Amino acid sequence: MDLSYSTEYETFRGEVRAFLAEHWPPKGDEAALKKREQESRFRRRATEAGYLNRSIPKRYGGSEQAPDLLRAGIIREEFNRVRAPMEVAGLGMMMLVPTLLECGAEWQKEQFVARTVSGEIFWGQGYSEPNSGSDLASLRTRGELIDGANGPEWIINGQKIWSTFAQYAHYMFALVRTEPDAPTKHAGISYLLIDLKQPGITVRPLKQMTGGEEFCEVFFSDARTPAHWIVGARGEGWKVSKATLKHERSSVGGAAASRDLFLKLLELARRTPRNGKPAIADPLIRDRLVQLQGSVESHLYSSYRQLSMAGRGQDPGPVTLMNKLVSTNIGHDIARLARDIIGDDLMIAPQAEGAGGAGPEKWNNQFMGALGVAIAAGTSNIQRNVIAERGYGLPRDPATDKT
Repeated sequence: MDLSYSTEYETFRGEVRAFLAEHWPPKGDEAALKKREQESRFRRRATEAGYLNRSIPKRYGGSEQAPDLLRAGIIREEFNRVRAPMEVAGLGMMMLVPTLLECGAEWQKEQFVARTVSGEIFWGQGYSEPNSGSDLASLRTRGELIDGANGPEWIINGQKIWSTFAQYAHYMFALVRTEPDAPTKHAGISYLLIDLKQPGITVRPLKQMTGGEEFCEVFFSDARTPAHWIVGARGEGWKVSKATLKHERSSVGGAAASRDLFLKLLELARRTPRNGKPAIADPLIRDRLVQLQGSVESHLYSSYRQLSMAGRGQDPGPVTLMNKLVSTNIGHDIARLARDIIGDDLMIAPQAEGAGGAGPEKWNNQFMGALGVAIAAGTSNIQRNVIAERGYGLPRDPATDKT
């Protein structure tokens, strides 16, 4: 397998490096600006140069570049090399923007996409409910269409949970049951956009065992949203939600992130003492590290293969369904080994912010967070069913037919 880039792409890499050398890190007067302003200015320049927000049309704040997975991979490599900011982080960019571009009305794209791309507005996700986690289609938050004083609007009542950073969000994209008499539970669900800064909505952060408050529960009591703030057709929110989850799973399953985390684990093993020597000198630790490295490198080279095939217009096949599950399993194995390397020092009270990194308390956050990834973007058990049924044509799990 030849993983080298052609002359054309290596020339492009040189262009990206020259751009970064000029613009990151900030120089002169810009070096004194606050970090957020530095990143905002850099992102604008990188977008104008065609390096960021490549799939987003210019009229919505993107750079509108032709799809090219190899160029996108080079950009990611070079930006990560110098720790330059990529696109704005968050659920809005990761999930809502691609969903609106695929399924949204023109006015929704104009009103929300550019402001999300720039970081002006942030979004929360309204999917899971206290009794509707893996079986999302059983959700009970309801929306009723009425004629309001300012025109038709949805009246929303119910509760959502595990909404990431909803306490900071301006808006939420949510699945709401609008057709209670629909023949199946998957039907009758609509995908609504909701202003979180209104009466009738209470956002309550959930205290985690790590000390952080990353997730929230959100209560709706006669909350309102205009009738046209619906993405896709009424009652077809389940179909829209599949587009959203597709983008989330793609983001969660990145092989590069697994490799970065493994490199942090190596550094931990080098500097943590064990029996008077660095932990990496322990034969048992080294053996586990080698096994982990094999998994990480296999995942990484599988992603290269998928990238190469997609760049040639070829279908990589069912292996693409495995990325998120493989990445989750690697994260679990890394967290377990970090726990064993650190030992009793893992009992140090964790910090609320950050995950991974230098101190034991950072790895405490990583260990706890690795467990949550098995649920995020579809539980691992559901992913296994998807791989078996859609990837390999195996019979449907009888248990799923009962729901």
